[in-house]
Amino acid sequence: MTSLFDRPAWQLAIFGGVITGLAYQPWHLGFLAWIGLIPLLHIWLDHDANENARYGYVFGMTHNFIAFYWIGVNSGASFWVVLLSLIAAVLHLGIYWAVAGWILGRVKAYGNGLVLFPFLIVSMEWVRSFGALGFPWGNMVLSQLDFLPMIQIMEVTGSYGVTLWIALLNVILYILIQNFEPNKKLGYFLGILLLGLWFSGNSRMKGFNDSLTNMGVAVLQPNIDPNAKWDYKKRENTITYMDSLHSLAINLNPDLILFPETAFPAYLRLDRHVRGQIQSKVDSSGIPVLTGTVDRTKLPDGKKRYFNSSMFLTPNHKYILYNKLHLVPFAEYIPLSDQFPSLNMLNLGQGNFTHGSEYTVFEWKDIRFSNLICYESSIPEITREFIQQGAEMLTIQTNDGWLGKSAGPYQHYDVARIRAIENRVPVVRSANTGISGLILANGVSMKEQGLGEMAVFKVTVPLGATGSFYSRNGDVFAMICFVIFLLLGPIPCIRRRY
Repeated sequence: MTSLFDRPAWQLAIFGGVITGLAYQPWHLGFLAWIGLIPLLHIWLDHDANENARYGYVFGMTHNFIAFYWIGVNSGASFWVVLLSLIAAVLHLGIYWAVAGWILGRVKAYGNGLVLFPFLIVSMEWVRSFGALGFPWGNMVLSQLDFLPMIQIMEVTGSYGVTLWIALLNVILYILIQNFEPNKKLGYFLGILLLGLWFSGNSRMKGFNDSLTNMGVAVLQPNIDPNAKWDYKKRENTITYMDSLHSLAINLNPDLILFPETAFPAYLRLDRHVRGQIQSKVDSSGIPVLTGTVDRTKLPDGKKRYFNSSMFLTPNHKYILYNKLHLVPFAEYIPLSDQFPSLNMLNLGQGNFTHGSEYTVFEWKDIRFSNLICYESSIPEITREFIQQGAEMLTIQTNDGWLGKSAGPYQHYDVARIRAIENRVPVVRSANTGISGLILANGVSMKEQGLGEMAVFKVTVPLGATGSFYSRNGDVFAMICFVIFLLLGPIPCIRRRY
């Protein structure tokens, strides 16, 4: 390893980016994250602020390209739009690593860089989650779903607690490799601490499949080519096919039937014929349906607004609509288009949807649940709000068919497992082409329907006391890490300079 450190810094940055990128699914190489930050740490401790920014940017671009290359395989847009999306994402996400490196380069002389590093990485991830272009999907916890005991701390810390121990582990190993005598005892102490996390996590994983109250949910995975679904010539065939799957689901005698995102090629609220077909089966079976749809409203000035929605149909012709709150930037809308309407003139193949405004909690047989549509499952704040409003179960509707069999659908499924652990809530997921399944409140996947498979299956969801410290208090842990970093680095730096 020492000989590795003798290589040029740019090579170390690329090497570290590749290693950490490969730690993400679907490769099941999460342990690489435990060492992948070591090259970056060595660079940042050995160079000035400007060089740190440069090499941090190289690391960040490499890391994000390897981990999230699937952004560039979206079949729902033209080749050039998809390629530019990937390039823009890699360039944008690399900036956070560049800024983090620059900051450490400025303040490390006033504090121990080894101590500052873990709190800096947590702070960087936390800041990266803000705003319309926030990307909490990319947090390092996504690489650790094969080590469930180690990530149970998320019920208190959110994903940032996992980021902290990953960064700490990298620091420990770097200390031992470099044989820094004054810090050896610290390394051993932190190693014992991580073992404690493992064993305490094991104990916290028990009992989540035991419950006196259960809900049977029939899940549909139609496996329809998303490019063909809205082909007008195939519309009737698609509707007939979905109707047949609905019948299969009824035969399973569940308490709820869950369809995927935009399951029917119709505006269900406006299309009384198609909605009537679904409602007829709901009324005759007595089993409600939660299906994905699109909705359209007309404003007084004649302009139309479109929504990516879910419709909950219950017996006796009652239905509730939920409109997606967090849309995918540049895919479902153009950021800042509300403030600057002329931006809507851009044609990047986006949907030009409107954000929903209300958190909706559905209820059936005294069981309360909420639904996340696609990318919303990557936004922790939305899930927390649903739990605070009383949801005992989460459903997720998505269509990952645009991403084929790339890493995207696997990562998206693991994002749902993260939300389950953070909020101690069971999750049922219906995906058009997979991965559909049931996730317990400890992150254990009890059922996974693979990619590219048609299936209608029933899962029994154990219900209990949901919610956690994290559900109630949010990113307090990340804020504490941010404050610690300020107290140990920037504030002493500013005081000594002025």
